[in-house]
Amino acid sequence: MCNFTPHQYIDYIQALKMLMPQSYLSNSSPSVSCVTHTFQKPCLHGTSYYPSFQVGSRPLFQNKRSERIRARNGYNNSSNKIKAVAVSEQAEKKTVKVKATITVHLTVGGFFSDLSLERGADDITDLVGKSLLLELVSTTLNPKTKTEKDTIKGFAQKTCQIVDKVKYEAEFEVPHSFGEIGAIYVENEHHKEMFVTEVVFEGFPTGPFHISCNSWVHSKIDSPAKRVFFSNKSYLPSETPEGLKRIRGEKLVELRGNGEGERKKFESIYDYDVYNDIGDPDTNIELKRPILGGKQNPYPRRCRTGRPSCKTDPLSEERVVGVYVPRDECFSGIKQLNFKGKSIYSVLHALIPSLEAAIVDKDLGFPVFSAIDDLFNEGIKLPLLQGEGFLSNILPRLIKFIKDVEQNILRFETPATMDRDRFFWFRDEEFARQTLAGVNPFSIQLVTEWPLKSKLDPNIYGRVESAITTETIEEEIRGFMTVEEAIKQKKLFILDYHDLLLPVVEKVRELEGTTLYGSRTLFFLNNDSTLRPLAIELTRPPINGEPQWKEVFTPAWHSTGVWLWRLAKAHVLAHDSGYHQLVSHWLRTHCAAEPYIIATNRQLSAMHPIYRLLHPHFRYTMEINAFAREVLINANGSIENSFSPGKYSMLLSSIVYDKQWQFDLQALPADLINRGLAVEDPNAPHGLKLTIEDYPYANDGLILWDALKGWVTDYVNHYYAEPRQVESDKELQAWWEEIRTVGHGDKKDEPWWPVLKNKEDLVGIVTTIVWITSGHHAAVNFGQYHYAGYFPNRPTITRCNMPTEDHSDPEWELFLKKPEATLLNTFPSQIQATTVMTVMDILSTHSTDEEYLGETLEPAWAEVPIVKSAFEKFKGKLMELEGIVDERNADRTRKNRNGAGIVPYELMKPKSEPGVTGKGVPYSISI
Repeated sequence: MCNFTPHQYIDYIQALKMLMPQSYLSNSSPSVSCVTHTFQKPCLHGTSYYPSFQVGSRPLFQNKRSERIRARNGYNNSSNKIKAVAVSEQAEKKTVKVKATITVHLTVGGFFSDLSLERGADDITDLVGKSLLLELVSTTLNPKTKTEKDTIKGFAQKTCQIVDKVKYEAEFEVPHSFGEIGAIYVENEHHKEMFVTEVVFEGFPTGPFHISCNSWVHSKIDSPAKRVFFSNKSYLPSETPEGLKRIRGEKLVELRGNGEGERKKFESIYDYDVYNDIGDPDTNIELKRPILGGKQNPYPRRCRTGRPSCKTDPLSEERVVGVYVPRDECFSGIKQLNFKGKSIYSVLHALIPSLEAAIVDKDLGFPVFSAIDDLFNEGIKLPLLQGEGFLSNILPRLIKFIKDVEQNILRFETPATMDRDRFFWFRDEEFARQTLAGVNPFSIQLVTEWPLKSKLDPNIYGRVESAITTETIEEEIRGFMTVEEAIKQKKLFILDYHDLLLPVVEKVRELEGTTLYGSRTLFFLNNDSTLRPLAIELTRPPINGEPQWKEVFTPAWHSTGVWLWRLAKAHVLAHDSGYHQLVSHWLRTHCAAEPYIIATNRQLSAMHPIYRLLHPHFRYTMEINAFAREVLINANGSIENSFSPGKYSMLLSSIVYDKQWQFDLQALPADLINRGLAVEDPNAPHGLKLTIEDYPYANDGLILWDALKGWVTDYVNHYYAEPRQVESDKELQAWWEEIRTVGHGDKKDEPWWPVLKNKEDLVGIVTTIVWITSGHHAAVNFGQYHYAGYFPNRPTITRCNMPTEDHSDPEWELFLKKPEATLLNTFPSQIQATTVMTVMDILSTHSTDEEYLGETLEPAWAEVPIVKSAFEKFKGKLMELEGIVDERNADRTRKNRNGAGIVPYELMKPKSEPGVTGKGVPYSISI
């Protein structure tokens, strides 16, 4: 810590400036003095006996194969032994001068971000040329001692700042005998961390040599441990150069930690824990929540933070602001500005108090539909609770500060769906179309058995036979065919939330302001690939001595039936919204992916080719998951307060994980086959024949899946040339073992886990993982505001029972007199709706630094011609997909994506502009 007063600091800087022309001695070596000037090129010599000369994979001297060729052509090495020794001794003395340029990115909260005394001390460190200590590590051993060569050390000095980047330079005298640079150690001499993007070495005869870092380097004051960065060259464990084997192993041990203590912000330790931090019993015992993970409530694992236990519940972890995630999983400077500017955390802690002040009654609904329209026209006037312009800075797209009246206005942008057709949400055909081309195209499935029956215990939940009868369906089909024929011809489809929701209906109904049913919705497939809704069944189990209640609602031509059908659709849409958010989105992407990320960092070295293939697909996921645990899925968070299952929302996701989640079914082709939406057909495109030909999500998704699989296949084939290399790769096998038995350990004994014995197995596993983080997540995330921004289209909660459940209830009389009022009362409250709409807007937004599939060639890929060529082929496939999506959206025969008022389906389109666009497939789950 610097003890200067501000005045002393200024005097010291002036003194330094006066001394600039004078030289100083480098203390990088006690035996070598290096005369330099502070603002001239830094001259920083190494201290080791063997500094560096060869770089990358381009050796300066001939290799053993060259020697064998020379021997075959008559060259006699033995006759030149004396001469060779002399040359070798001369080579050891010869050096080359190499300049290293380190690029540091200016970031939020980094060492350039404040004017504290610590910053003053760091400025002085820069002036005296001791900002960063670099050590070069050779890939080879000392030929005499067979031990690692001494590293070459040198301090780097700040040379310039260009916009948002700072450059540091160091010079090394590198002996010819050093060998390739396999890694570098970096030590940050500042008081604060810095974000190092790359190190470039110049001066080698083979040309510039790059080491990509893109990593936070902690201050030496926080921890004396040096950061290690490996060269961009990838190695399987068996191919690791001798000089790097120890470092490779030790770095993995360091990343795993010891499972003890509370993690610190600057650390990068990856370990597992259960979801025991969702509840907050210390604040209120009513906020206690069950632990997710273990036999009772199976669940994937999250990253361990080591926070203390709650005082009122030793099994729960204490909640604090700012959840630990390994430092390199945190947002970059640009992403952090972008995300925090419109963050969910800021919204729920700044906007909600303003909404509650503006809307005094938290249960107040919308009195008329025009009041909903006003959200997009007039907006809501918000009081100034945080000061002028505060909210408008956080949410510039939604909040406008009106200076004349000193008020904030929350005014939503009109969603694309509503902009094209104001009444889109009212139409049955749109209700059906969105099961194939909406934000949750993952639930629709083929009906294969008739009659429909529940698999739940009838002694608890009542009669198992569905109330949807053969007569009901055939009346709706109107003699077109029988139910038996419809099933045989694959014409009947279902949204089935009956057995999933029924077990929690009684608990949910005990909560204030929400209700729930088990539901089934049947559709008929028309000849033009559109779906027609046939019937909705809503079921309530026996409750409080009342028998099971179930009723079937169908499209009608009488006012009472028409309005009951609309109410039934609202309930089904709330069920679908909850399933989409809790399962299709959170569980299957964010939650399931976290164990993949943890295992990858714990078991695969950063120089492992599979690590480098997966790494772009994992950026920022752990941090966004931590934010979700803080303000979205936590007790009393926006999910609990705004979705029908309420406080049982996360428990419901655990039930789905236990009953439905399988790794092998996360692959798109397997998922489609499992739901009856496709069958294997070697003669069909992608090897699958779709049951519904115009299924936009599947049509576009399969092209993206094939492109991803082709890229992964080419990549894996390059690095695993021999058949047995996959099975003998110890790091890879440990990685897959840990995913199965620890990260998803509650499912470790399931028979469906893929084996990992050959290249085909590896391609399948990796393609599934990268599909989940890219295509699957894009499909469920970036269309949220388009389809849920006008909440009557996808209400997240229903607050009233169906009026027919109890004809003696006053709600029945209200329904008969004013059915519109009953529907509005069923919809979310004003606070619930505006909160969810705001969150949907943020989640649907692409940041300015979004990293889209195929856009950036990773440095490690660029340096391998075969891999680079494979990436360019992958990029070309994605460009083709862009054109195919446009062609399909313009095709009038594709009625699920083209027609009057229909929003084109673009969620699988790889590229996008920043903002809410309804398209774009990023590499990772970064929002």
